[in-house]
Amino acid sequence: MMTTADTTDHTFGPIKDIGYANQPATPLDMGAGQINPNKALDPGLIYDVNSTDYVKLLCALNFTKEQIQTITKSPSNDCSSPSLDLNYPSFLAYFNARDSESNMTTVQEFHRTVTNVGEEMSTYTGNLTRMKGLNISVTPSKLEFKAKNEKLSYKLVIEGPRKIEEASRYHKTGAIMFWALLRKLPNKNSASKPL
Repeated sequence: MMTTADTTDHTFGPIKDIGYANQPATPLDMGAGQINPNKALDPGLIYDVNSTDYVKLLCALNFTKEQIQTITKSPSNDCSSPSLDLNYPSFLAYFNARDSESNMTTVQEFHRTVTNVGEEMSTYTGNLTRMKGLNISVTPSKLEFKAKNEKLSYKLVIEGPRKIEEASRYHKTGAIMFWALLRKLPNKNSASKPL
């Protein structure tokens, strides 16, 4: 449902944040947007995640064995390969750590695998809203599916300064947000993701 949510309201204007003087909402304010049940019936692409993936995430977030057992209701959880890179349709890159020096740079990589649940012979391209001071790339820039249920992977790379000087509502917390869009050609489906 995240990839088919609407980022505009019923007037086709941006969703507003009533807690911030009705300014346009950011992904941290509204998540993926407003659920659109009709679009959710035909998402085009899906991101598969299983319980093992969530356990790896909890391990990477330094949850204790007891906390993970409470969440999973399972006595056996494998933390041998923790990972913050959940195969999820959103991305969050952190900058401005307390120990960051302004002259240092950082590179953050995100790997995703999507499954085509739409038409055979579907092509999706990556469109990014760029942010000043950051180099953002998606590889490959185009996903070309030849069959239904085919899986393809892509990598998103964000490179920039460890410390971002510009203070704005969009990254005052050190979280960089922007929208990425995998758009089907000729634009029947699109899978939007908050970054």
